[in-house]
Amino acid sequence: MATPGYRIKLHHSLVAPMMLAGVPRQFAILNGTLCAALVLGLHAFYLLPLFIIVHLIAAMMAKKDPYFFDVILRQIKKKKFYRV
Repeated sequence: MATPGYRIKLHHSLVAPMMLAGVPRQFAILNGTLCAALVLGLHAFYLLPLFIIVHLIAAMMAKKDPYFFDVILRQIKKKKFYRV
């Protein structure tokens, strides 16, 4: 229980998720690595617009809910059936 009239100021960076270019940091690193490997490594330059579109869509989803990707990862790891 908090003492009435006692407040602690928190900086926004302590409670906000880490973002990189508008998306969660892990997703940005994964997307950038895949883009670099396929576009630069395989010279598949036609895939570059695809990665840009994926990043823009991810940025729109992260703007609505910054924890969207954490929820998706947790749902993927969750078992579909639990034995009793």
